[in-house]
Amino acid sequence: MAASSRAQVLRLYRALLRESQRFSAYNYRTYAIRRIRDAFRENKNVADPAKIEELLNKAKANLEVIHRQV
Repeated sequence: MAASSRAQVLRLYRALLRESQRFSAYNYRTYAIRRIRDAFRENKNVADPAKIEELLNKAKANLEVIHRQV
């Protein structure tokens, strides 16, 4: 993975975690954090650039959903 794409993934990961911390309900907050961590761990060994791009787009869409719900 290129350095810029690694930085982009880390930035998105931090943004997702930060935004999910804003859920007022404990159950929603812990569920969101657990799902984010699990998803990133599950896909940490993906090397295909097209698949990485697809996963990044999906994560960005999820970030927008979390942002709207908070």
